[in-house]
Amino acid sequence: MLRFPRFSHSLIVIGLLCASAVQAAESSRPRIGLVLGGGGARGAAHIGVLEVLEKMRVPVDCVAGTSMGALVAGAYAAGMGPAAMRKALASADWNDMFIDNPSYSEMSHRNKTTLRNYLPGSETGITPDGVRYQPGVVAGQKIKLFFNQLVRANQGERNIETLPLPLSIIATDIGNGERVVFRDGSLTKAMRASMSVPGLLAPVDHQGRKLVDGGLVDNVPIAEVRERCKADVVIAVNVGSPLLKPEDVGSLLTVSAQMVNILTEQNVTRSLALLKPQDIYIKPDLEGITAGDFPRHAETADRGRVAAEALMPQLARLARPEAEYLAWWKGIEVTSRVSPVIDEVEVVGLKRVNPAVIDRHLSVENGIKVRPSEINRDLLRMYGDGYYESVDYTVLTQRDRNILRVLPVEKSWGPDYVRFALNLDADLTKGSSFGLRAAYHKTLINDLGGELIGSIDVGSLNRLAFDYYQPLDPAQRYFGEVTAWTEQSRLSIFEWDKRIAEYKVYQTGLGAFVGANVGLLGQLRLGWLERWRRMELDTGMPSLPSGQEQFGGIRASLDFDQMNRMYFPTDGWAAKLIYFDSPQSDYSRVDANVQGAVSWGDTVFNARVSYTGSPRGQLPGYDAAGLGGVFNLSAYANNQILGDDITYAGIRAERIVGRLPLGLRGDMRLGVMLEGARAGFRYTETTREGWLDSLGLYVGGETPFGPVYLGGAYSSSGVSNLFLFVGVK
Repeated sequence: MLRFPRFSHSLIVIGLLCASAVQAAESSRPRIGLVLGGGGARGAAHIGVLEVLEKMRVPVDCVAGTSMGALVAGAYAAGMGPAAMRKALASADWNDMFIDNPSYSEMSHRNKTTLRNYLPGSETGITPDGVRYQPGVVAGQKIKLFFNQLVRANQGERNIETLPLPLSIIATDIGNGERVVFRDGSLTKAMRASMSVPGLLAPVDHQGRKLVDGGLVDNVPIAEVRERCKADVVIAVNVGSPLLKPEDVGSLLTVSAQMVNILTEQNVTRSLALLKPQDIYIKPDLEGITAGDFPRHAETADRGRVAAEALMPQLARLARPEAEYLAWWKGIEVTSRVSPVIDEVEVVGLKRVNPAVIDRHLSVENGIKVRPSEINRDLLRMYGDGYYESVDYTVLTQRDRNILRVLPVEKSWGPDYVRFALNLDADLTKGSSFGLRAAYHKTLINDLGGELIGSIDVGSLNRLAFDYYQPLDPAQRYFGEVTAWTEQSRLSIFEWDKRIAEYKVYQTGLGAFVGANVGLLGQLRLGWLERWRRMELDTGMPSLPSGQEQFGGIRASLDFDQMNRMYFPTDGWAAKLIYFDSPQSDYSRVDANVQGAVSWGDTVFNARVSYTGSPRGQLPGYDAAGLGGVFNLSAYANNQILGDDITYAGIRAERIVGRLPLGLRGDMRLGVMLEGARAGFRYTETTREGWLDSLGLYVGGETPFGPVYLGGAYSSSGVSNLFLFVGVK
């Protein structure tokens, strides 16, 4: 028989007495339920409230959250303290969070080409069941990855039922208006569903339901904590937006916002009626802070702390001894969790996309750990291919094996689409031109990802075009492409700064190419391009020869684009080189263009240099290079100078003066530009010898209809121009 020294018996007895004392102390305290309401960016005030609860040593027995309150509640229940939450919100780029696509430089070249030619928001699905639309302005791709990082999803799937602190998250079934409560299942999925603001964020599909913001049915879920943990005391935090004043409701957007606010306020009033005298109600003063003011998270959190500090006397009666509180928090806080080594990577859910298209972006391999920054980068690159409405991941353990499961969800409104674009181009000298473009885009035609686009332009340019793009390997590194088009346009001829003639230009083209995608850097291609061009004098004096020309030749190109945005970049570079050689017309043509952008605070500097010339022979009039137009010697009309051996250099300084609302990438800028150019040989403006200059001032910004520029420019040669451009070229 084992015998213990007498003092060991004493230690055991003392330990049992201490444990009994702690258990008695815990059982004697009231059960506390914490309620964190919804309110968009105003929900950052919850962090300040948690800071005061931590300072006062107030433990809670369960927590319920809605919308932004669900984010904070979910992170808290998963073991993240308020200090860590502040740090996480400070490190997030909130202007970028509501933009699904990765940086423009991280997108595939094929998707970049589509975005340059059409408005992204115009993508409309054509399915056997009819026309289908995108479910929201924002799919929530980056938001979901941010939630993953908050709760350390790379270390293993976090399910609500396994959390140390009982948690409830509220969402709304948009199909029937029912209140949906998450008490189990994926934590990040529940957080994402509860934050799905209708019209802005796409609903979350869950068990056959489409779930949106829980604030529509229960924005301050007091009844939930009463039921979840039989709370004796409820601490309820209300950060909801107040109703707009009648004079502020005058547009479709404000009317919609007011309707949501009315529904929310009605259910909040019902919830607050459930409060009892012993409960604590906290309503921070958030005057001037809107639901979209995410960049003001630090100020909002401070206001939440101030509101909670005002109620410290009431909170003091809930305070526990330091040792007891620390023991409670130790059972919740995640201090160190090691990411598991991955034994297997699997891709689940693909129906049309070849798995190799996913694999080409995935850097995680067997035998290494998943790092949030790396897996987020990989998944955003996948999303940048344009085939998916979301790309997510989970880390699972099955039979002692750690599995990284990649979860791409193909677009439910694809794979065939119609797309649209428009443009308006007006200047003081040439007049105005306009155009509308529509296209039918058929994607994923075969296992390798073939695509067919048929487009039509009407307006100042009338054009019918077809393009077939066929990857030649599963990873889409190599491709073949056939393109054909026919068009009618007008060409103005200038001399002495006056339009002296206008031609009708008819052109038909046919090209066949092979090429290679150089990672995400860009594309190389080589092929043959045949063109037929006919020019007819419409008005004015003949300047260029009329008639028809057929000219074909070898065309090689390099197109690298590492700008971080398509239209208004703040960083990056791009280079494009095109070489065309026509044996039958005895000339060759080279087009070279290099540009870059760099920012310093809210000031962005852009520079561009380009050259177009003929290494062999001379560019004919029907294939001449052009100068003039916005950012191409802006003081001159579009293509006012036609010729050969053209060199251009320009620099722009732009000040960011405003940013677009959530879900719309871009900003508004005030810019100044200085440009210089020369044409060694000229078909038009034949007296314009030597270097020409242009100094301009403009305002511009990215809108749902594409980029907008409005400005004017002046040249020391005596010409000036006012210009307006809207849309896609």
